[in-house]
Order: sequence, then structure tokens, then C-alpha cells
Amino acid sequence: MTTPPPGAPVLPGATPSFYDQIGGRPTFARLVRRFYEGVAQDDVLREMYPEEDLGPAEERLLLFLEQYWGGPGTYSAHRGHPRLRMRHAPFHIDPDARDRWLRHMRDAVDALELAPLHEQVLWDYLDRAAHAMVNTFERR
Repeated sequence: MTTPPPGAPVLPGATPSFYDQIGGRPTFARLVRRFYEGVAQDDVLREMYPEEDLGPAEERLLLFLEQYWGGPGTYSAHRGHPRLRMRHAPFHIDPDARDRWLRHMRDAVDALELAPLHEQVLWDYLDRAAHAMVNTFERR
């Protein structure tokens, strides 16, 4: 079963996607923008982003999260399968980097002021994903 495009009418009895339930693109764009504001100020995480401008990374995360949560499939159309662990393998992601990532993402999630159930669902995923990206226990 495919998810209808954002803004499409929801048929009676159908459940809107999580993406639509929490406000679609504007909500995810606010989340990602706030997160990267924190990353820009973080000396450990910032060095993992080779671009001078964090804009391309911000766009990639936005597209990924939109697709994951039932929004448009633009991420896969442009970048293929997410392969998150493979794409993050070149970076030194130790528990400190994970915790910094989570700290900035926690701030971003809190800023959305979602309903408690939506906040918990989103946070559970982000927390699991961050732990899954750890690829070394060697300190810098």
C-alpha cells in the first residue's frame, strides 16, 4: 500500500501517515533546520560535513526523514536506497559523536512541541538510528 501524496484527501477510514499527522514538510523542515543550527556550532560534528555550507546535508536529511515517515519518495528517486550505515561509514562516529548528535536532535524535537505520542514515536526512531550509526569505540 502506498502513501498518498502530502495534502491529498484521506479516504474515510484510512489513517494518514505519520508525516501528515505531524504537519508534513513544514514540520520536518523546522526539525532539520534547528538540528543543523546546533551542528554548525559543534566542533566535533561540524568536521563531519565536508561542504562549506550545511545546506546540502540539511536537504538530504529532510528528504530522508520525509520519505521514512510517509512523505514523498524524493530521497530514493535522487539518491537510491538510503544505506545509512554505508553512507556514514567514512566518518568517525563514536559514542561522543552519537551523544552530541542526539543532544542537537533532542533540542530540535523539543522545539517542535509535538503531541506526546508523536514526540515519543519520532524520538524512539531517532535514538535507535543514532545508536546504529556508531562505527567505532576509539576516541579521537
